[in-house]
Amino acid sequence: MIPLCIPNLGGNEARYLQECVDSNFVSSVGPFVDRFEADVASATGAAHAVATTSGSAGLHAALTAVGVGRDDLVLLPSFTFIASANAIAQCGASPWLLDIDEATWGLDPQALEVALTRETERRGDALLHRASGRRVAAIVPVHCLGLPCDMDPIIRVARAYGLPVVADAAAAIGASYRDRPIGQLGADLSVLSFNGNKTVTAGGGGAVLSNEASLAARVRHLTTTARVGSGFDHDRVGFNYRMTNLQAAVGCAQIEQLDAFVAAKRRIARQYDVAFSELLGVRAFPTPDWARSACWFSGLSWDGRDAEELVPLLQAEGIAARAFWKPMSEQVPYRSAPREPTPVCDRIWRSVLTLPCSSSLTSDDQAAVIAALRKALERDAEVE
Repeated sequence: MIPLCIPNLGGNEARYLQECVDSNFVSSVGPFVDRFEADVASATGAAHAVATTSGSAGLHAALTAVGVGRDDLVLLPSFTFIASANAIAQCGASPWLLDIDEATWGLDPQALEVALTRETERRGDALLHRASGRRVAAIVPVHCLGLPCDMDPIIRVARAYGLPVVADAAAAIGASYRDRPIGQLGADLSVLSFNGNKTVTAGGGGAVLSNEASLAARVRHLTTTARVGSGFDHDRVGFNYRMTNLQAAVGCAQIEQLDAFVAAKRRIARQYDVAFSELLGVRAFPTPDWARSACWFSGLSWDGRDAEELVPLLQAEGIAARAFWKPMSEQVPYRSAPREPTPVCDRIWRSVLTLPCSSSLTSDDQAAVIAALRKALERDAEVE
């Protein structure tokens, strides 16, 4: 089976892990944690990075740090992985679901502005959702597939309404927007994931990025159980969310290879785009000229069709293809969440097919994927 997206552990991972074992620093205290945070900040252009146990934990801590609390609403695109919505729910809040735009498959800035203009009102210091009376607390844009949202207009709307922005940048390390790296796009906080299927992995883990020292310090405090001093004093409800030295050791070795990994991911994506460019009903993933995707996943959009139909055909050929995210509006925990119309999301989500795109994918294996998919698509056209 040609896997969908697996780690590329060809660097110093084993050597750095052995250093952890030899030094006995294996928990959240250790030199690799500090080094990893510095490396992540440098790679993303952020002033600060706080390493966490997972991207989901990072989102929860980030939302808590900007003040999201019980019964609040947080604006979120419906087209996202469920961790984005779950982090909101873990704060006691609810997502307010919005549409995505065609250019990025990320949060639509116009839909965001329309929703806030039509559906909210200011009462004192609070921005309230008219229909429910709930406080609107934050905006969470999601950089889909490692491609940045159109962030400048999102940030302008956020500032106009006094809302903090926590960007779900889980797979976007290595991406850029208008020649700016992912840590310099105007969000108050951005959150990365280093899960096993990400371009850079620590076996797990995440990081919260910030350019504001006090906000980064608040996240760090929250993720270390909100402990004050060296004793057992804690000044608020906190979380045990700090990355371990073992994870950070793997992450440091991975960051050393970031440029090569992203270059390989982009090369794989380009090859798929070229191979399928002339097939009727097939569209490439979005590639706006003002952003460079990190190309976490590669694949195609099967226009007006259900990509799930292609999965068993490819699996029968030894290819681990998969359909992509099911929107939050279709998920059981969020069916009652407030929402605006989502015509773009509704049209796109079933059509997305992800294909093998590990940074170690060989040319021969990619050629096999292309041949098998072309055969499946041509067979489908003949049946029609």
